[in-house]
Amino acid sequence: MSKKNVIIIGAAGRDFHNFNTYYRGNEAYNVVAFTAAQIPDIAGRKYPKELAGSLYPEGIPIYVESDLPKLIKDLNADICVFAYSDVPYERVMGMSAIVNAAGADFMLIGPKQTQVKSTKPLIAVCAVRTGCGKSQTSRRVIEILMKQGLKVVAIRHPMPYGDLNEQKVQRFATVEDLKKHKCTIEEMEEYEPHVVRGNVIYAGVDYEAILREAEKEADIILWDGGNNDFSFYATDLCITVVDPHRPGHELKYYPGEVSLRLADVVVINKMDSASPENIQIVRDSIAKVNPNAIVIDGASPLTVDKPELIRGKRVLVVEDGPTLTHGEMKIGAGTVAAMKFGAAELVDPRPYAVGKLAETFKIYPNIGTLLPAMGYGAQQVADLEKTIENTPCDAVVIATPIDLNRIVKINKPTVKVGYDLQEIGRPDLDDVLCDFLKKHNLLKNSGCSCCS
Repeated sequence: MSKKNVIIIGAAGRDFHNFNTYYRGNEAYNVVAFTAAQIPDIAGRKYPKELAGSLYPEGIPIYVESDLPKLIKDLNADICVFAYSDVPYERVMGMSAIVNAAGADFMLIGPKQTQVKSTKPLIAVCAVRTGCGKSQTSRRVIEILMKQGLKVVAIRHPMPYGDLNEQKVQRFATVEDLKKHKCTIEEMEEYEPHVVRGNVIYAGVDYEAILREAEKEADIILWDGGNNDFSFYATDLCITVVDPHRPGHELKYYPGEVSLRLADVVVINKMDSASPENIQIVRDSIAKVNPNAIVIDGASPLTVDKPELIRGKRVLVVEDGPTLTHGEMKIGAGTVAAMKFGAAELVDPRPYAVGKLAETFKIYPNIGTLLPAMGYGAQQVADLEKTIENTPCDAVVIATPIDLNRIVKINKPTVKVGYDLQEIGRPDLDDVLCDFLKKHNLLKNSGCSCCS
């Protein structure tokens, strides 16, 4: 029987992982191309031969997703595998229609075929949408485990936007490592909060190789999932975060609903700023698709270092980039802080945006009067700096998880907004993790709330 020709539709993350775990070395298939979306400047590269294996001595080309119908015909593709996340069901099935109309089968690969098994206990933190609060939930889990004297190593969902060979396995233990690995702002937003708290985080391209390295220095592995993807690893405990600011999205996006259905624990975050009606919609969704999950109520209280620079002032709010773009959030922590502390006006940055930032606003026209901290490359970072410089305001309210002043020169007073997960009532993450540690014979002291 002849090999099936495969195109993997991706965004430099799940697509590479699906290839590595399911197709690399699989004689029944011939992966003829990847396509790329969501992330700028990915198309036109190759998945390198060094990572692709012996069946692909020339590597695998990466094309823009818009060329997919032509690629299916030109490359005689039999199957197209959809492999990226935070996508509404309507778009997923619209892609299926494009693929089927061009003559190929449409496929989604599930956890059984792609999850790698760890030799160490593994906790996954996932989310149903970008911007739910997954990263702060991961930090809270690590904080609890570190108090038990355990060595926790985090592994982050991939963001390989540079040289893929160099990014095969990346280890971050210090802020200096971020510069060493030429991280984008999006990468720094995820890695920096971990390393400044004293724990190691891995990322890269080859997630089995990454796991094997992380296991050498860990008591517990924490999968810090990206977007709303399900874990690359088989889980011993799966925690999924949902967002009552986007009620109903937990059942309308792929693979967010998969993450919700797989959860042992569901954290309803941001309850301090969401309406009771929206919180109830999310509760009903959880009860509908995963009634056996433990539900933890949570809040994201804000910290503001210089509130006097907000009150009565015209401020520019800079928020986490992906949360505003494909996460589709209309407001973030910076906006909430600006309103809470009495800003006179939120200045619209769009008339002053330049270069790739101006392009971002065209691609995502519903962002509104916020500035996404985009920085996938040097040009985008330069455009971010220039856009901030151009925008007439009294202060810049920064709600990114990193020290943005370290990355770009800001010619105005800045206000830093922080936020961490705070559980409300019981059960809480202490309870859940205490039970987990007992099960795996890792409980070193009984100071957690469920033992008191």
